[in-house]
Parts: sequence; C-alpha cells; structure tokens
Amino acid sequence: MRTINIHEAKTHLSRLVDEAEKGDSFIIAKAGKPKVIVMRVAAAEPTTKRRLGFMQGMYTIPDNFDEIDKQLDKEIEELMIGGDGE
Repeated sequence: MRTINIHEAKTHLSRLVDEAEKGDSFIIAKAGKPKVIVMRVAAAEPTTKRRLGFMQGMYTIPDNFDEIDKQLDKEIEELMIGGDGE
C-alpha cells in the first residue's frame, strides 16, 4: 500500500478519493509517520425511491372539511371544559 504525505493528500484529495473508490487504498502520513488508511467504503444497499403522488386518487377531502374541523374542535372543547365553554 502506498504512503502519501498529508500535504500531497490535501493538494490532490479529489483524485486520491477517486482512486480509493476504485479500490486503490493508501496511507496518509504526517512527518513520515502513518496516520490514517484511506479505502473504499462498501456500497450501501440501494434504497427504493419515494414516489411523490403515488396515492393520488385513493382518497378525497370533503368540501366542508373546515366546517367539520370547527365542529370537532367545539366538541373536544365541550368534553374538556364542559358545558358551552363559559
């Protein structure tokens, strides 16, 4: 495994990362002393993409949704406070 000094690694980081990704691991040294090993990370499991709008048409929102919401708020308030809220 080749050793690269830290100054050269900073200068050529992008190229070195590309090489490591292809499997060419290397050691970064500081003042001639090995500090870290750079190597490719195993590929992550492919994830399924989220599909925006995949449930479109499977449900509907009633036209009087706002009225229903206000009615439910009033019922909950009555249950919590009791009576007509006074």
